[in-house]
Formats: sequence, structure tokens, C-alpha cells
Amino acid sequence: MSQPTRSSAAGGFFIAMGALVGTGVGIAMRQPSIGFLAGVAFGIAVALGIWLIDRRR
Repeated sequence: MSQPTRSSAAGGFFIAMGALVGTGVGIAMRQPSIGFLAGVAFGIAVALGIWLIDRRR
């Protein structure tokens, strides 16, 4: 029998939430564009970390 494939972890949630939270923080600081970009960068970093950890398994 073939071995079942293991589903990989998804990090897209963190990118989306980073964008939303970053925009909210940016609006509060009157810099929504910078907040959005910082949130997306943070989300990408977390998603990349999840991908690297998942790849080791």
C-alpha cells in the first residue's frame, strides 16, 4: 500500500492577518501604508518560518 501524503501547514493566514493588523495599527499612527507593509512583511516572515519548520518534518 502507498503511504498517505501528509498535508502541509499553511501560512497564508498570517500574511492576511499581518496585513489587516498592520493597517489597523498604521491607521492609529496615521501611517496606514507603512503599517500595511510592515504587517505584510511580518506575516511573510512567520509564513516562511512555518514553511521551513514544516519542510524539516
